[in-house]
Amino acid sequence: MRTADRLGIDPVEQPVDLARVLKRVRDVQRTIEPHDSPERLRNLGVQVVADNAVFTGPRSVRLRQSGRVLAPRAVLIATGSQPVIPPIEGLAHAEPLTTDTVWGLATLPRRLVILGGGPIGCELGQAFARLGSSVTLIEMDARLLPREDPDAGDLIGRTLRDEGLDVRTGATAVRVERTGEAWRLVTADAQGESVVPFDRIIVATGRAPRTQDLGLDAAGVTTNRSGHVLTNRRLQTATRGVYAAGDVNGHLPFTHVAAYQAGIATFNALLLTRRAVAYRSVPWVTFTDPEVARVGISEAQARRVWGDKTVVARSDYQDVDRALTAARATGFAKLVGDPRGRLVGATVAAPAAGEVIAEFAAIIARRGKVGDVYCTVHPYPTYPLGAAMAGADRLREQWLNDRTRQVTRPLLSALRRISAVSR
Repeated sequence: MRTADRLGIDPVEQPVDLARVLKRVRDVQRTIEPHDSPERLRNLGVQVVADNAVFTGPRSVRLRQSGRVLAPRAVLIATGSQPVIPPIEGLAHAEPLTTDTVWGLATLPRRLVILGGGPIGCELGQAFARLGSSVTLIEMDARLLPREDPDAGDLIGRTLRDEGLDVRTGATAVRVERTGEAWRLVTADAQGESVVPFDRIIVATGRAPRTQDLGLDAAGVTTNRSGHVLTNRRLQTATRGVYAAGDVNGHLPFTHVAAYQAGIATFNALLLTRRAVAYRSVPWVTFTDPEVARVGISEAQARRVWGDKTVVARSDYQDVDRALTAARATGFAKLVGDPRGRLVGATVAAPAAGEVIAEFAAIIARRGKVGDVYCTVHPYPTYPLGAAMAGADRLREQWLNDRTRQVTRPLLSALRRISAVSR
């Protein structure tokens, strides 16, 4: 509504009722909930027990509340993860919100601080700013989304600043102070300390696996220093018959990856198969606007392996007709290939990037080439054409160069002479 003037419509500044917005969120959650409900599982023949479990041996589990002891043939650890509250002086007294508790807000914070400029911090920061909060986003790294392509982090940083967020990169939270009813965060960067007043603060600095009090030692299950359960490629732990899937094992902590791992672990546990995980073609998305989607390795990772032989093709969405019609001509697509031109990674930072990235995941899975995306016919006008333009650039670079011209010019000249004689 605020940016409707981009489409020739008078913009409107509409007051936001956060309670109604979050009610909509909860309504959607309730619609989705039955898919994973205990009732659905029971109807499928699964025995569901609500209790706290602890290992008492390699494949022996005791339920704490009932005292019941189970001796299953196989065990799957899928206890997930929980938000981490960093040890910042005074932070606990400010009752920080997390991704688990932020949905309980009843009123919109006038001044909101978010610690962490990763995917969750950027998503929540942009959302609350659009709802009307004055948002300050604190990130220790030099750019937002530090695990993504630097161009994507820079794009999201510019976008959030343009939308009015106070984005502070290269900054560290030092302490939280309270004067009367007023809260403030003291941060430090290369220029020294500064103060950020706030009404509420959200912590989005990471999550930790839920592995405490499970009795893993009794089961012989090992963890790394961060507490994640160690598994092999078949998702089996150090103990035969015990598997781990999802956030608890620390491999790509995304919902869709947890589902993928669960399928593999369940087959291996129940049918004694030897299926292995392969993350080479698993995509993920940061749901900012524009979205940032990635699959495979980044340009930097590729250059560490192949150096200047790395193939990189890029297209900007300012030339994409679909983006122009929607007044959203912002972003880019970057394709990364090995020296043979096979696609090994892709980043799309643009509208609908999450819908586009699956195409690249399929190409990587079948070990296709960078140019394959252009050879696929895309409907016009759509957002995927923006990424296809990067494939076209690769083909132009590959075929429309001086070397190929030296070969094709004599050939075309000969073909013209042959054609003239035949006429």
